[in-house]
This record gives sequence, C-alpha cells and structure tokens, in this order.
Amino acid sequence: MTNRLDVRLDIEHRRRLEELAQEKGAAISDVVRSLIDGAYEDILRTRRKEAIERLIGLNVEDPPDPDTLSRELEAAHEPGGLR
Repeated sequence: MTNRLDVRLDIEHRRRLEELAQEKGAAISDVVRSLIDGAYEDILRTRRKEAIERLIGLNVEDPPDPDTLSRELEAAHEPGGLR
C-alpha cells in the first residue's frame, strides 16, 4: 500500500526533477523515491562512520583467539561454573 504525498515545487525544482526522470527513463515518483533512498543511505553511512570512529577512539585491544580466551576464562572461573 502506498500513501499519497503532495509536494509543492517551484518551477526550477520541477524542471530539474523532470530532467532527472527523463534522463533515467523513469516516472517522477520513482525518481523521488530513489532520491529519498539515496539520502537515507547517506545518513546511515554517516552514522556508521561516526560509530566506527567512536569505537576506534575507545582504544580497545584486540580480543584473544578463542582457545586463549577459553583458557583465560577457565583460569578465572571454575570450569563448568557458568552452567
């Protein structure tokens, strides 16, 4: 199901939108949806980049390999004590 959205554009924005639609061989509504999707992906990409930068800033050391981690956990806790 789709919902109708009324957007008012000045002449120049309407001309640009029509040009984009003609260039892509698509309906104006398809172009608008594509532009929305692109803008949304840009925001998500920026958020992911910021999250990565925050994680890098934490200076967390690399976790040990699974065998080493198992030995460290067994040394710190009684084996089978987590059950």
